[in-house]
Parts: sequence; C-alpha cells; structure tokens
Amino acid sequence: MNTTNKIKHLGILGGSFDPIHHGHIKPVIAAAKQLSLSRVLLIPTHIPAHKPSLVATPEQRATMVKLACKEDKLLQLDNRELQRNTTSYTLTTLKEIKANSQQPTHLYFFIGMDSLLSFTTWYQHTEILSLCHLVVNTRPNFNLNTANAATIALLNKHKVKTIEKLRQQPFGGIYFTQTTEENISSTQIRHQLQQGKNCTELIPEAIYRYIKKQQLYLN
Repeated sequence: MNTTNKIKHLGILGGSFDPIHHGHIKPVIAAAKQLSLSRVLLIPTHIPAHKPSLVATPEQRATMVKLACKEDKLLQLDNRELQRNTTSYTLTTLKEIKANSQQPTHLYFFIGMDSLLSFTTWYQHTEILSLCHLVVNTRPNFNLNTANAATIALLNKHKVKTIEKLRQQPFGGIYFTQTTEENISSTQIRHQLQQGKNCTELIPEAIYRYIKKQQLYLN
C-alpha cells in the first residue's frame, strides 16, 4: 500500500504562553483526540501582533512550552516564530508549515472564542482560511452574542457542525469543539505568582518549579 499521499492532520496552537497553562493545554489535548490529529504544534510567538510586551524571554517561554509537551505525546514545541525578528503573523507561519510538509497536510488552527470575535481584523484573515480550519475553544465570558456583523457573516459561510464533515475538506471550516471550558488566564497566573501563591492547579507542576527557579513574574 502506498502511504506517501496519505493525508496528515496537524493541529496548531500559537500564543504568547507567558506562561503556558492548563487553559491552553487541556482543551487542546481533548479536542485533538476528538479530531484524531496526529500532532499538535505549540508555537510561542516572538512579537505578538495583538498583545502588549511580554514578561518572560523567548528562551524561557520556549522552555515552559517544552515542559508542557510532557503532558501528552501529541504536543510538540515549534519555535519557528521565536527565530524571527519580526511581528508574528499566523499567515506566514501557516505558509511555512505547508511548504515544509512532506505529505498532504490538513491544518487545524486552534483559537479561543475571544480570538474568533476579533478574527476578521487579523492580517489577511481570508487567506488564513484558505490554508487551514479554525477550531474554536469556547471560553467563559466570551460568546457569540457580542459578535459583530463581519464575524456572523464569516460563520454563516464557514461554520461546520460535525467532525466528519470538517475532515472531508482540506481547509476553510470553522468548528466549535465540545471540550470543558478552562477559566484560566496567564494574567491571572502572573498576579498570583507576584503574591507568592502556589499555582500548581493552574499550570503543570514542572512549569511551576521552573518559574520558581527562574524567579519569573515576581514584579
């Protein structure tokens, strides 16, 4: 049997990961297994396009993501954006991943509901959907009741209701996962660490130990 043209289903989660936490990790692992993905790349951004300056260095954030990957064999650090000296654009990264794939690959780009609500403002967002599916993780306090007309129009055109239908098309679908919501934010974790609180219920213990060793987020 010739397997050279077998389709690879690859998940992607980008973020500042300052620090990465269970709110990132648990929903993505659950969704990746529902979608039968072969791998999920965790891609720390170097210079985020939509966020203020970061606290941890690129090297520290990469190390924390590498520690997070020990939570499940599906996860893998991809540090391509940290190697750039320019703003991190999703489109550029998706094009690189597609170009470097040695077999036909369908990409599943994970975003939160908050990011979906602003997706139509992203750099060349329509071209992004020509390269991947969007997989939306619901988040507490964010819902479609606040969506603008552009977002509603986007969903009317691209929303896919079943995993089976999503996997039948190579790109362009928007799918809402059925995973448990995790009401956790990196801002919340940094605030607790500044107060000297233990955060092992919010982040993997190995990452908590690394943060303490590096004396991160104390100011």
